[in-house]
Parts: sequence; C-alpha cells; structure tokens
Amino acid sequence: MKALVFHGPGKTSWQDVPDPGIKDAADAVVRVDAVTICGTDLHIIKGDVPEVTPGRILGHEAVGTVVEIGGDVRSVRPGDRVLISCISSCGRCRFCREGHYGQCRGGGGWVLGHTIDGTQAEYVRVPFADLSVHPLPSAVDSHDAVLLADIFPTSYEVGVLNGKVRPGDTVVVVGAGPIGLAAIATAQLYSPGRIIAVDLAESRLAAGRALGADATARADEEPERLVEDLTDGLGADVVMEAVGVPEAFEMCTRMVRPGGHVANIGVHGKPATLHLEDLWIKDVTLTTGLVDTYSTPMLLKMMAAGRLPAASLVTHRFELGQMEEAYDVFSRAAETGALKVALGGPQHNTVSTQTSGK
Repeated sequence: MKALVFHGPGKTSWQDVPDPGIKDAADAVVRVDAVTICGTDLHIIKGDVPEVTPGRILGHEAVGTVVEIGGDVRSVRPGDRVLISCISSCGRCRFCREGHYGQCRGGGGWVLGHTIDGTQAEYVRVPFADLSVHPLPSAVDSHDAVLLADIFPTSYEVGVLNGKVRPGDTVVVVGAGPIGLAAIATAQLYSPGRIIAVDLAESRLAAGRALGADATARADEEPERLVEDLTDGLGADVVMEAVGVPEAFEMCTRMVRPGGHVANIGVHGKPATLHLEDLWIKDVTLTTGLVDTYSTPMLLKMMAAGRLPAASLVTHRFELGQMEEAYDVFSRAAETGALKVALGGPQHNTVSTQTSGK
C-alpha cells in the first residue's frame, strides 16, 4: 500500500509500505476512505514530538471501511463504515475505567501516528477496535465525519469543558485554526455572552466570525486591549490557547480575569514562561489536556442531526495520492486559506494480511 512516512524532522514521503495485518485479537484493519491532516502532524514534522521515530506512518484521524477483524472484536464487522478515533482505549486500566482514555496505560491513548503506524495510508491497523472505532450512520458524509476523530472532541473537551464555559461568559479563543474554530462552534452550546477570536490570518478571523465569533482581533495588534475594553477592564472569563507557541500561551494568561480559566489546547514544542509573579494572586485556573474522546458519541449524534458546522471547516479536498500536495497547502494556511483538508479517493479492493509486524 501507499502511506505518508516520517523520516525525521522536515522529511516525509508518500511511499510503498507493507499492508498492515492483525497483530492482536482486539485489532481491526480498516481501509481508509477519508483522512485529514492535523496541526499536530506539522508539529511532528518540525521535530516537536520526539516520541515519533523515523519510519512511522503519520496520521490519527480517518473514516474508513472495516476489512478484517480479530477474533475478540464484537462491535464491528467487515464492510462496516467507521470513524477511527484519534485515541485508542484498552478499556481495562485505571484511566480508561475513569473515562480518561487519553491517558490509557494498557497500550492505548494517542498511539496512531505517534507510537504505532497511523491513518495517512490506504489501510490502517486499529488496536482495541471495539472501543476505538465508531460505526457511522449512512447520512453522515465521510469528509464531515473525519472532523470528529480529533478536532471537535478536542476543542470541546480540552477547551470548552476544561475552561468551564458558562452562560454569559466572555470567551477568548487564541488561534482560529481548525481546533480554535471548533472551539468557537462548541462554546456556543453554553450560551456565552460573547466570543472573541484572535489570530494572525485575516482569512481565519473571517472564518471565526462566520462560525459565531462576536469580535475578532489580530494577534499582532494588541488583542489584550480589545478584551480589556469589552470587559470594562476585568478580563475574559475563559481564554483558550489553540496555537501551541509560547507567545500565544503567555498572551492568554494576560487576558484572563481574576478567578477565570485558561484552557491550553495547543501542542507545545518549546517552553513557555508562566508568570506566577502576576498570576499567584489572581485565583486563575490553568488546565492542560490530551483529548479523551468520551464526547465523540454525543458529537456524532449532533452531526447526524445537522447541529455541527463541519462542512464549513473543510476548505480543500484531495485524492489520497495527493498527500504531499495536501500537506503543502495545509502547512501554508496563511497563504492558501486552508482550514481543514480532507483526502480520499480510489482504493484498491484487496488487502494482503499478515500476523506479524512489518
């Protein structure tokens, strides 16, 4: 099969690799019908995630068709169309039993495209299939559903819920990329008083307004002053960091009110300064998190009912074999206007399976 393989910082290639096979009785092999690229993949390619070693197939978001299952799999069967979650869950360890699937210690967590081969390929082996894939209703488009693999549950759980958005709140989202835009969309479920989007790209600020942001500010034009003006000098109730760079995180801590919440969503590859000399007295709550995806079934129901604005986030579509072109467009989002790219195209109809590793 073909797959996007990481060869070290700054180096990837779309190349031939062996087809995946069942390694454990809880596995499923899925033909990838739709896949997308995440900002985290860009962080990996930059070298910000050293756990990803050369030779790894990237990607952790996909929709596909089950082609083979292990003997212990009960919830899906060959031919089923499924959403592949970015988080795998063993279902047995302490964290999985508490619903913290992202922290799974039984071989799951964020493994796809991280510590095992991922979804940016024609086929993918998914561990713990009963808990890590979700059957899709026929009414849900594959290129919409792929946004439920990561960005919607991440923005909702790590941003909106961790930030404890409440009715009437002033919410600031720093970073209006796909995660930030999904945070703007899902924050509205809790009727905030206003949402302010902050970004460097005018196209992304426009997308934020289209998705419900009440005000926008360029990140390089003192957004702190806008927040101060709109809150009578108090500061925002909730500030979400959806970029993953030190400057964005430090900006968030300057915009939050006393007693407010800063919810960090972004993937950071460099240290950020925590100004405790200013924050210690303000009763500020800082949260970090890797998504657990416990909200995925609920969000899937909302999408099936037409309650999530998924289609507007997919700005570019490619065939699967155009992976390198899609990466180029996505990585130059400020120039191309890319939000989320979706890939899917002709597939071969058979898969050779093997019981051992590649």
